[in-house]
Amino acid sequence: MTSGEATQPGTAESAVAATNPTDSSLPVMSRRAREAQPFRAMVFGAKADEMIANGIDVIKLSLGEPDFGAPPAVRDAMREQYDGRALPYTAAMGLPELRRAIADFYRERHGLDIDPRRIVITSGGSAALLLATALTVDPGDEVIIADPSYPCNRELVNSFEGRVVDVPTSAATRFHLNRELVAAHWSERTKAVMITSPSNPTGTTIDFDVLRGVCDWAREHGAWRIVDETYLDLADHEDGVDVRSVLACDDGAIVCNSFSKFFGMTGWRLGWAVIPDDDAVLAAVDDLATNYYLCAHTPTQHAALACFTPESLAECERRRQELLARRRIVIDGLKRIGLPVEVEPNGAFYAYFNISSTGLDAWTFCERALDEAHVALTPGRDFGAATADTHVRLSYAASREALAEGLDRLGRWLPTLHA
Repeated sequence: MTSGEATQPGTAESAVAATNPTDSSLPVMSRRAREAQPFRAMVFGAKADEMIANGIDVIKLSLGEPDFGAPPAVRDAMREQYDGRALPYTAAMGLPELRRAIADFYRERHGLDIDPRRIVITSGGSAALLLATALTVDPGDEVIIADPSYPCNRELVNSFEGRVVDVPTSAATRFHLNRELVAAHWSERTKAVMITSPSNPTGTTIDFDVLRGVCDWAREHGAWRIVDETYLDLADHEDGVDVRSVLACDDGAIVCNSFSKFFGMTGWRLGWAVIPDDDAVLAAVDDLATNYYLCAHTPTQHAALACFTPESLAECERRRQELLARRRIVIDGLKRIGLPVEVEPNGAFYAYFNISSTGLDAWTFCERALDEAHVALTPGRDFGAATADTHVRLSYAASREALAEGLDRLGRWLPTLHA
């Protein structure tokens, strides 16, 4: 545990430090179970839900969960699945029709020709990352990850007894890795580089030429490239930053993606990965998927075919435009109350802003914002040590009304800190 990740007393995290089950008659838990870190966004979300249940009006801007839900055609397709028909297992790699539909999506939206056999359907984007980590990481292997970044990636590497090499980033690099940073943190034990673009928590994309440079370095030095593109299709293509899939420059990268964000299907738990075109690698992924979860949920796979109809894609594009409008509300609102973002998000629906000027650390800021202003946010401690105490993530997946009210509450509350 880094210095920026100290357990907070009186929270759900304190239980994680226990080395034994509460019931002393039970054996000692595994080391990975004892050392796993909580996802603190969930801790604040749970506290917000408890306050709401007690009649307190809380604005929840802590979780990355779009308020749109699945497209109407997908919901209709799911209802049809429960008409009494048999719902058997699919192949571990997924429903063939869905794999083809995703390949068509890559061709039509991204201009990429992906063989459907390279696509594995997973139980959410998290399972895609699980497969990628299981495929590539052995005990003692080092995996380079940007700090800040999505916390669950670190836990996956730790679970397979790899070693996370956190590379501090800043606004100067859009909070992403670049070739120079990767080279400076490289060692003979480096096995993989993990990139999330657009990023959670910063919402920023990595410049395509920078991405190419990182992938070229890793490939030349014999390491895997694992790229999480969960938010790729939400990205703004009109801000001057070249936003493309890593597969446009590195066909040997492992790409993880999800139906959760662009298609609004968070609770449906469906994702996919694109695997390098190698028979041995594809066979290994098939075996790993079989052993880890057998197959993704059958009715959800069938329903997800409706994501790729013209009507559903048009609806998802309308929602993307709505998120851009919400982004403007947040960026302008944070600037108005004196907490401007250092790098404007152009991909994922998050704003990552520096709260150092308030005199509080990020954890205390979020605790007090929830208790006093009734606004739920996520402290930087979730995402790494570099910005653990200085930055806070706000999710603008909430409605325009909720965003405006939440920012107004924060604006009225901030002066009370100095008072």
